[in-house]
Amino acid sequence: MKKSLRIILAVAAVAASLSVISCGGKSKAITVAIPNDTTNEARALLLLQEGGYITLKDGAGITATPLDVKENPYGIKFNEVEAAQLPNVLQDVDFALINANYALGANLNPSKDGLLIEGSASAYVNIVCVKAGNENNPAVKALVAAVESAKVKDYITKTYNGAVISVIDNPTDGYDSSVDYAALKGTTISIAATPTPHAEVLEVAKEILAAKDITLKIIEFNDYVQPNNVVESGEVDANYFQHVPYLDDFNKENGTHIVSVSGVHVEPFALYAGKSKSLDVFQK
Repeated sequence: MKKSLRIILAVAAVAASLSVISCGGKSKAITVAIPNDTTNEARALLLLQEGGYITLKDGAGITATPLDVKENPYGIKFNEVEAAQLPNVLQDVDFALINANYALGANLNPSKDGLLIEGSASAYVNIVCVKAGNENNPAVKALVAAVESAKVKDYITKTYNGAVISVIDNPTDGYDSSVDYAALKGTTISIAATPTPHAEVLEVAKEILAAKDITLKIIEFNDYVQPNNVVESGEVDANYFQHVPYLDDFNKENGTHIVSVSGVHVEPFALYAGKSKSLDVFQK
């Protein structure tokens, strides 16, 4: 009789434990990796809020951090990771919010693989930048015309299948009528860029400039800091890797004087599956 009672009590305890889990108790936290730079971290949190997974404090915007999370009903644990490393840690977390350039480098396409995708990315147009004061330099104007060409627009549309979206509304033939291209013959323009898609897009602009005997030297970086530093120091003429909110924050934090001269494309930010393969894990 006592043995039967012990069995009944043991079964009841197991059932109670399972009941807690099914009603929202978690045996472990849901881990979500997010970029650790200010603006992209906020971008990730805003996307999670848009999806209904967290609520941010009133007034938290493009500088929000996990400290600004007001409601976290699913008990998400945030892993703040350097943006370029997010694809590498995806296998170790439940989900990761990844910038499209790094997602593409890991064979992830936000329009196909993203479980949650930005509805609007108008604030995050990727831009070509130079140091303030160089905006009207003839070489810079020639670079801008090449980047804002119909060839570049078509390349973006045909190559990235919605993972990169051109925002070039009035594409040029690749050249600026106000520029004396004969005077620029033999000139080298250097530009810092992250590999995908920025350096790839610049290869199209490189061909356009080469037709005028202007060399576009593309220097690849895998981080978000050095491309701005080398433009500020004058080592490199321009860069192409960031959006305006990131640039504004970088200038403020570092006392740099970098400005946008062209808006080229947007890259939809997305949530990707890691150890958890669907959003079904988000159950109260």
